[in-house]
Amino acid sequence: MRWTIAVARGAARLPGRPATIAQAQTAHAAVRHAARLWPGRAACLEESLGAYFASALTGHHTRWVLGAAFIPHSAHAWIETDDATVIGQDEEDRVWPYVPVLRVGISN
Repeated sequence: MRWTIAVARGAARLPGRPATIAQAQTAHAAVRHAARLWPGRAACLEESLGAYFASALTGHHTRWVLGAAFIPHSAHAWIETDDATVIGQDEEDRVWPYVPVLRVGISN
């Protein structure tokens, strides 16, 4: 995980502008679509990292976030835009139960 965070922080230094909500959603949707062809695991961590790097490599910066929920114990990863709009929230999560533990990007 240390290497992943280091590479993610490096991607934040690439030239570009903050992503709009539409650009972040497009990157996330593209990663979800590609994940269907991947034979390995493609859960929120992999999807959020893929969307974060895809955005950064196309000049649209997002923030990669790892969060935790305490009741029930769980973890989740997602991306955010500059105005903290969450991309990668499950439809079932009407009330967002996750507290950010690590944020990488935009302001880092």
